[in-house]
Amino acid sequence: QVQLVETGGGLVKAGGSLTLSCVASEGTFNTNVMGWFRQAPGKEREFVGGIDRSGGGAMYGNSVRGRFAISRDDAKDTVWLQMNSLKPEDTAVYYCAAARITFVTRNPSFYDYWGQGSQVTVSS
Repeated sequence: QVQLVETGGGLVKAGGSLTLSCVASEGTFNTNVMGWFRQAPGKEREFVGGIDRSGGGAMYGNSVRGRFAISRDDAKDTVWLQMNSLKPEDTAVYYCAAARITFVTRNPSFYDYWGQGSQVTVSS
């Protein structure tokens, strides 16, 4: 059973940057795709981005493309979400997720493991 732990959330001013980290406790050997989702109060869970095992197949949600970047290091069982040019509308709980499928998907139902979530708040 893969357990995911996110760290790095917090409060940041608009225009600032923040990096979230996600460590897989049982290793990433049993997963291929690592993804990030977010959920704001009263809204559905939104796909932020995902990356496949090769690292070259990253995909991003429309609202974050060009501002956020995902990277992974399987030797460290870690995936990162670098968030730049943050906006108040980026405020949400951010979740790390892992999937055994081999392709990145926006659909959260394809992800097998989830972290507990990390709060990111962007002030105006």
